[in-house]
Amino acid sequence: MSQTTTTAASPLPLGAPLPLGAPLEATLSGRTAPASAADREIKRRRVLDILDAREQDSLLLTTHTALTWYLDGSRVHISLAGDPIAAVLVDRDGDHLVTFNNEAGRMAAEELPAGVTLHSVPWYGNLHEAAAGVGRSTGTAGSAGTPLPEAEVAAELRAARQQLLPAESSRYAHLSAELAGIMTDVLSTAGPETTEFELASALAGRVVAAGAEPLVLLCNGSSRSEFRHPLATHAPLGRRAMAVVCARRDGLVANITRWVRFDAGTPEELDAEARIAAVEADIFDATVPGARLDSIFGEIKAAYVRHGFGADQWEQHHQGGPAGYAGRDPRVTAGVTDTVVLNQPFTWNPSGPGVKIEDTVQVTEAGLVVLTVDERWPTSTVNGLRRPVTLQL
Repeated sequence: MSQTTTTAASPLPLGAPLPLGAPLEATLSGRTAPASAADREIKRRRVLDILDAREQDSLLLTTHTALTWYLDGSRVHISLAGDPIAAVLVDRDGDHLVTFNNEAGRMAAEELPAGVTLHSVPWYGNLHEAAAGVGRSTGTAGSAGTPLPEAEVAAELRAARQQLLPAESSRYAHLSAELAGIMTDVLSTAGPETTEFELASALAGRVVAAGAEPLVLLCNGSSRSEFRHPLATHAPLGRRAMAVVCARRDGLVANITRWVRFDAGTPEELDAEARIAAVEADIFDATVPGARLDSIFGEIKAAYVRHGFGADQWEQHHQGGPAGYAGRDPRVTAGVTDTVVLNQPFTWNPSGPGVKIEDTVQVTEAGLVVLTVDERWPTSTVNGLRRPVTLQL
């Protein structure tokens, strides 16, 4: 197994234009790891605190969510449907990233944060076994030298990444606003004869052009409005349509749903749209620092009844939850007892027959801030917050 240590250059702010007079090679360099040294130091301290509490000396990180969070935005995938192509051992001496030999060059050049030691193994090797053996620390509990598996501290790691740090919050806000703008651009050019596949492909192209990965792309026209997770088909949009995008950039996942229609809408549709926004407003009111997620889940169920959707409506689709380095981290149920913290992102997605509302938001000292916002999209004010309405063309 080979190893190197690299130092990453300081990146430009995401989306910033290249400075005048910058050398040509800067435009051809591909990508620089976005990691903030200050944020990574805090994250390492949080993981060491977990090790202290467990009386262990090393932890093996193996999932997309944990890796992209701890590395502060590194891309550790090839296939969006596949396992990570890296594993990280965190021990008392430092951070060790292990990847396959055919990935090591790109990881070193474009994804490796400063101060992380890179190790490579043959493409046919066992990534996790190799990563478990690269550190020098020995465990003080359990078998000597055996790192703590990530699964054993899943709850602690989730708590460690709940509160976004300053550089993360900036990157997330930028991605979310860009995604909202993409939705406006694409949906405003659609028509009744546009097919679901055409709309989804236009959204996918714009997301990829923005340097992000479209993890979820859903679309239904009026003929398929009863489906709440509608994979696109060749059906035309007809008189109204819904589009859903979950896009990931630098590890962070922004989520958004928007509706468009090509007539005035029926009284029943307009009423249901107003009522689902009222359900969401009640959920937002409950999403405050210190609130437990199981208690918020109880408020969600009550809100459906309060606004005329029925007591069983929450069972027809998941309701969302904390966001960030996973689409939902986790999906909220009656069994999730995590507590809301300041600067934590959320994506709630209440839905009813033919209606749904969804944005990525963040809990801040000033209150709940909507991140997936585009000033060009029509809105109405619900409980003092501007919320998206259906775009009428």
